[in-house]
Amino acid sequence: MKMSHVGIMVGDMDQAVEFYTKALGLDIVMGNSKVIEEKQTAIGRMCIEVFGEGFKGFNIAHLVTSDGIGFELFEMKERQDQHIVDFTKIGIFHYCLETDDFEGVIEKVKQFGGKVRMDTMRYHPEDENRPYKMVYLEDPFGNLFELYSHAYSETYSSEYE
Repeated sequence: MKMSHVGIMVGDMDQAVEFYTKALGLDIVMGNSKVIEEKQTAIGRMCIEVFGEGFKGFNIAHLVTSDGIGFELFEMKERQDQHIVDFTKIGIFHYCLETDDFEGVIEKVKQFGGKVRMDTMRYHPEDENRPYKMVYLEDPFGNLFELYSHAYSETYSSEYE
């Protein structure tokens, strides 16, 4: 199994594309495009199946990480203003990105309208050979994401325990 992409609801497509490209370094595959509710195309029919009749249309953009994972940004015509993470409900509540420029990305997130949700933490503070760091952040629309300084498998490996 391989990861293909994630879909993220945003409040302003132009601001979202700027944030995800300039703060997080993603590349544009397909810029801001309009999708309308219609039954003539496969995409139109699929959207009705997923969002239901009367979804009013949306804007979409496709971005990609340096390792090929897609980010679909959706700006629905009718939406709530801010995403609120409800930790009492089952479902996906965040995604995680990895970077070699940990502190630089945190600064760019703040510069482009995102937020830092916690102090940076080290997974193994007692072991200088394992300087793995993490932090939870938000995009400008309240979508929660995590940032790692090292690879997932390296961070959680029991090889050194």
